[in-house]
Amino acid sequence: MSILILKNATAAQIYPAMVRENIDIAIENDEIIAVGSNLRSTFPQANIKDMHGRLVMPGMVCSHNHFYSGLSRGIQANIAPSPDFISTLKNLWWRLDRALDEESLYYSGLICALEAIRSGCTAVIDHHASPDYIAGSLSQLRNAFLKTGLRGMTCFETTDRNGGSQELQAGVEENMRFACEIDRAREAGLEPYLVEAHIGAHAPFTLSNEGLSMLGEAIKATGRGLHIHAAEDRYDVSHSHHHYGKDLLVRLAEYDLLNSKTLVAHGLYLSDADIALLNECDGFLVHNARSNMNNHVGYNQKLGAWRNLALGTDGIGSDMFEEMKFAFFKHRDAGGPLWPDSFARALSNGNALLSRNFNAKFGRIEAGYKADLTIIDYLPPTPLIAENIAGHIAFGMGSNHVHSVMVNGEMVYEDRQFMFDCAPVFAEAQKVAAKMWRRMDSLP
Repeated sequence: MSILILKNATAAQIYPAMVRENIDIAIENDEIIAVGSNLRSTFPQANIKDMHGRLVMPGMVCSHNHFYSGLSRGIQANIAPSPDFISTLKNLWWRLDRALDEESLYYSGLICALEAIRSGCTAVIDHHASPDYIAGSLSQLRNAFLKTGLRGMTCFETTDRNGGSQELQAGVEENMRFACEIDRAREAGLEPYLVEAHIGAHAPFTLSNEGLSMLGEAIKATGRGLHIHAAEDRYDVSHSHHHYGKDLLVRLAEYDLLNSKTLVAHGLYLSDADIALLNECDGFLVHNARSNMNNHVGYNQKLGAWRNLALGTDGIGSDMFEEMKFAFFKHRDAGGPLWPDSFARALSNGNALLSRNFNAKFGRIEAGYKADLTIIDYLPPTPLIAENIAGHIAFGMGSNHVHSVMVNGEMVYEDRQFMFDCAPVFAEAQKVAAKMWRRMDSLP
């Protein structure tokens, strides 16, 4: 593959903060190989794309999402009154995931991936559930990632909430099967290495000790990390104390479920002991500000205590510019002490998650790092420098400024256009969504 030079770029890095104007970025295959001035003289045969001074940033990463919820927007199904979080799960989300089939999951994944790219994401870390379509479901999501060119991770959220030990076994088996599929695909090298696996679990309150033991064995066998919700609501904590007499992550640690690849979503009510455990193993807490507000579950008052804090959407799209704004503004509204640079660092930490799971370098405009890039058409009204880039994101820059997106060295979205006609995809998705809503109404 020939070398590509992104010429006359403004290289803008969130962490460590950096802004360099009039820079060329040379890319070979899937990797940045040089950053500097007048790289055409170094690589005379390179293809050239003029950035016209646009911001070229390390790719945006959504660190916790639910692509299975993609066909829920404006849902028209009979949803019983849901005055609290648990009833919302039972009446809406646990009926929706049971209504998913092969077709609806594919279109849900496809439109979510397209919208993620259009919002400036180069990668999404997904957390999947479809209790009536378990075996093969993660491969269907992988197909959507590969079709659109989006990088990502996914897993099946193992649980016993519907079918006891049989459902537990099926969930663990799908996680392990998919991890093996990824290993085989990577060894074969017949397609880009765009998708990786976690070992997924729903939440501690829907997992027996038997389930935790099975998950621990899966992590040991595959070398992957756990992706789980924890303490999204106070019920999860009280359930663990009532049934097991333990804090949530203390219980998980007893089954060797915590390591440097662990991703815990939400964590609003985790104890100081739980925080210390995850920090000690160098795992990640993913904050989902808009989802927490939408579900009225409360506010995470301990964001500053986490060693590794990242940002996700929990299924509310993949606009990470908007998510960072909400995370910061809600924190300020709650009287928190953190400034935009702390939330910009959390946004950047999505690339740290990728680095650990793909065994490659992400998140910097430097030689040796993956060419996953978000290109922004943003004219700053004030000087844009390293010291204030977080402020520009919090108070100005947005997904409406996304001009192009490069993943693995390939443009998957250029000059605000996808590489294929997406209109038929969205038209078909509308039909598939309507059928899925009808299936929801037929469920008990």
